[in-house]
Amino acid sequence: MVENTPLIPAYGGSSLADLPRSLLAALGLDEHNVLGLEPARNICLFLVDGLGAELLRAHADVAPFLAAAGRTTLTAGFPATTVTSLCSLGTGLSPGEHGMMGLTLAVPGAGHLFNCLRWTLPDKMVMDPLEWQPATTVFQRAAAAGITASYVAPAAFEGSGLTQAVHRGVRYLAADPIEERVARVRQALHEAPAYVTVYYGDLDAVGHMTGWGSDEWLTQLAIVDQMAERLAQTLPGGSALYVTADHGMVNASDKIEVDGEPALMRGVALLGGEARARHVYTEEGAAGEVLDAWRETLAGQAWVVSRQEAVESGWFGPTVRTEWLPRIGDVLAVPYTDLALTAPTIHKIEAVFTGYHGSMTAAEQYIPLLEVSTR
Repeated sequence: MVENTPLIPAYGGSSLADLPRSLLAALGLDEHNVLGLEPARNICLFLVDGLGAELLRAHADVAPFLAAAGRTTLTAGFPATTVTSLCSLGTGLSPGEHGMMGLTLAVPGAGHLFNCLRWTLPDKMVMDPLEWQPATTVFQRAAAAGITASYVAPAAFEGSGLTQAVHRGVRYLAADPIEERVARVRQALHEAPAYVTVYYGDLDAVGHMTGWGSDEWLTQLAIVDQMAERLAQTLPGGSALYVTADHGMVNASDKIEVDGEPALMRGVALLGGEARARHVYTEEGAAGEVLDAWRETLAGQAWVVSRQEAVESGWFGPTVRTEWLPRIGDVLAVPYTDLALTAPTIHKIEAVFTGYHGSMTAAEQYIPLLEVSTR
């Protein structure tokens, strides 16, 4: 079993936000090479959703290629969730700077939540990706420097609001079967200088439903290992393959149905975030009482802090832009045991998951940075 070691703040050492700037620096751009990556003519970044470093270490025998390609470990950032990490990778900024600070966040002054993954609002309202995430992306910076920036991922994600928010400036190469993804990467890498990202999400999807370490999850891990090896074989001379993830995962051994607990819902206007990183938005004047109630109920199971405490403790990075502050819950509840804070009346599918992520434990925060080079 992976031990859930608390990590507060989440930004000790190198974080995922350091990676894209270091990759651009390795490609010759004037960026801060925090990770000290060696120069390369072409770079392929293999992003595996849910491939936590602790999880990979526990099953290295299933992924021998990845296990042999070790380099270092990064922290995902808080919350350890896909939308936040994709935006950190897409901008080179911490969550407090790019503003994608949770799966579901309150739209300031609107009285409703915004799902940043599905890019959905209630009543068929729409959210402008440039308004929600206005920062220049690393793909735009690469393109401006004459580097061909490509993103290889399933066709279903092409043109989505999230894609427009975090991958602006990239050439989207839609591909679903693994064979097709590898072929797309091979093609893109021969258009040097090239910066190619290829995404694989099935490991995370299976982990949610059956848990990490399950037979189904191990099958997916073996597929990821084989795909990484094949991507390495496509590298032309002078190139590098980096493998990383957006977060890890824990299997829930306990669940609290928050929306069925009167003590927890009293004074709550909106329940955002997700099961391992709850943003609790309170009714006017109720923040103190809600904070006390959640702390009392979750004592010994979760960190429960106010917005100010989270910001001052660096949960969202060294700085948080003033305009993003209202997106953060008045109260944040983040389990450090294997507890999931579900809300079945609001998020029915999430409530039946086995695997979850979002918190600041080692299993969720630590992600690998693996390297294979033909330099």
